[in-house]
Amino acid sequence: MYKMITILGPTASGKTDLAAHLAADIDAEIISADSRQVYRGMDIGTGKDLEDYSVDGKQISYHLIDIMEPGTKYNVFEYQHDFLEAYRQVQAHGKTTILCGGTGLYIEAVLKGYRLLPVPENPELRQRLEMKSLPELTDILVELKHKNGSNMHNTTDVDTVKRAVRAIEIETYYRQTPVEERQFPHIDTTIIGVDIEREERRKKITARLHQRLDNGMIDEVKGLIDRGIAPENLIYYGLEYKYITEYIIGQRSYYDMVRALEIAIHQFAKRQMTWFRGMERRGFTIHWIDAQQPMSDKINQVKHLIKG
Repeated sequence: MYKMITILGPTASGKTDLAAHLAADIDAEIISADSRQVYRGMDIGTGKDLEDYSVDGKQISYHLIDIMEPGTKYNVFEYQHDFLEAYRQVQAHGKTTILCGGTGLYIEAVLKGYRLLPVPENPELRQRLEMKSLPELTDILVELKHKNGSNMHNTTDVDTVKRAVRAIEIETYYRQTPVEERQFPHIDTTIIGVDIEREERRKKITARLHQRLDNGMIDEVKGLIDRGIAPENLIYYGLEYKYITEYIIGQRSYYDMVRALEIAIHQFAKRQMTWFRGMERRGFTIHWIDAQQPMSDKINQVKHLIKG
């Protein structure tokens, strides 16, 4: 059994496919590090690609996918807790753990062992903020993060007013509340980054978006709304769910939705890479491998790295 292997990379880099093939080769289980794949019924838009977890007829065990109901809110504190439970399950099975995903905050929270506390809602603060614009909320958040020395949140925190208010609520709580030390085990890991050339990444993102639209992504979002999930809750999830919901409720034309969504996904992939490069500056060693190599070469390269 190897120590934990972490496989990260931007969207469309093929990291899940690599993780699954590696898991089949070394008899491992995968723990997902994706902030949206935790939701049931949000399959096409989050790119679960569950067929990737079957390799040459072998089903790969995965964890932390489809564990929450859509419309609910999931956060990094809950992820830490759920990760530890899943990690202990994999250990109990006598298998190697592969942590795989593109949510840098979740990955870093596990590898660095951030000590977090659940943050309750602050009705008084929310009332004070309810009339402020998104740019005003962004300025407040930036100032709070500067005072806290915080880098705990993605730029998606200011995608919407609702997200910005929640991010301010979290930063305010940590500023006002002494954070008690909480034990989080150090987990030794080899970090593999799947590096895909920028233009190739852009081509794959565009092709995958149109494929998902052809394969029923709009119907998936309509189905969630038909189940009673409020459009604003879907918009909260960002990217596909934000733009497609806005199209469904008549706020965007189809053409505008596709164009804006494609741009947003490209920007998201760029932010992912910015986060991963930031991890390197914060002391993590990431071994980057070329996404466009044959799978067998990638597997051999990873095995060489983890044995070393």
